[in-house]
Amino acid sequence: MRVLGIESSCDETAAAVVEDGWRLLSNAVASSMDIQAQYGGVVPELSARSHIEAVMPIIQQALDDADCTWDDIDAIAVTYGAGLNGSLLIGVLAARTLAIVKNKPLYAINHMEAHMYANFLTSTSLPGYEMRAHQPEFPILGLVVSGGHSQLVVWHDHFDYTLLGETQDDAVGEAFDKVAKIVGLPYPGGISVSKMARLGDPSKYKLPKARMEKKYDFSFSGLKTAVLRTAQAAVGKDYSLPSIELPALLNETQKRDLAASFERTAYETLVDKTVMAFEEFTPKSLVIGGGVASNPELRRQLAERVPLAIEYPDRKLCSDNGAMIATLGCFYMLHGRPTADPYTLECAPNLSM
Repeated sequence: MRVLGIESSCDETAAAVVEDGWRLLSNAVASSMDIQAQYGGVVPELSARSHIEAVMPIIQQALDDADCTWDDIDAIAVTYGAGLNGSLLIGVLAARTLAIVKNKPLYAINHMEAHMYANFLTSTSLPGYEMRAHQPEFPILGLVVSGGHSQLVVWHDHFDYTLLGETQDDAVGEAFDKVAKIVGLPYPGGISVSKMARLGDPSKYKLPKARMEKKYDFSFSGLKTAVLRTAQAAVGKDYSLPSIELPALLNETQKRDLAASFERTAYETLVDKTVMAFEEFTPKSLVIGGGVASNPELRRQLAERVPLAIEYPDRKLCSDNGAMIATLGCFYMLHGRPTADPYTLECAPNLSM
């Protein structure tokens, strides 16, 4: 059983072929990040235009890299939410058209669910990949963290899960992007802040953790604001100083210490609640998904505090990719889940778990 997965929820146009839900045959990605970086963040219209140009070549590349023809593909899986509406539209329209023309079943995939399924890939002949030793066992505690999502979930079995908590404002990756602007670092903020944080003192500035009404929910907006106020105070100014003026006033030591203190606090927030959920639900596996899952500081904190060996997907499978979409599509087929109608499937930008 081979499934073609198509992903276009944000600024990556991606396609992959996965066999039987565990073997990665191809994983092709075209990113518009270099273009987006010129504007300091993702511009939806630019993303959509990039998807239009890249989607069909990337799909063909995924087939070629997997040494497959359309006769070898048993189904198509596509992200239909959550994400940017214009970006999702390109991938969904491509998948719908191909499903009709090639007479293939079509599966509509939830982007956040798919991030967890990257952890079910355990084998590939593709160069440069480090695969998990084995698939995770249920019950699974999952932490999905990226630029747009921060969610804590317990999976009791395939397609049977409980959403414990999620961000009530900024996702953790979004907070990184905003803090990067405060200290004058380029997009993408997660990578830039983390690189600078390695050179700073993580205990220099005491930053707050949000107290939430629901114990597993997250909030990073207040932390971002605390970084702003701390930076203003560090240069001897009050809250009236525009954030755009801060990078020129902060010295390198201050920037490094702010980055390190923010990163430590942000990841402690995630890890505190992950540990709390681990103790309450005693899962057999803990999996991390999303672009932030590749961060070394997050992995270090989890390894220190969770009494369970955590296996991660390859870093290339943490960011948005077609492999996770194809893998979840495989499990849809294996478990007889309903297919989508290629004539009527619509995007769901605000889709939740």
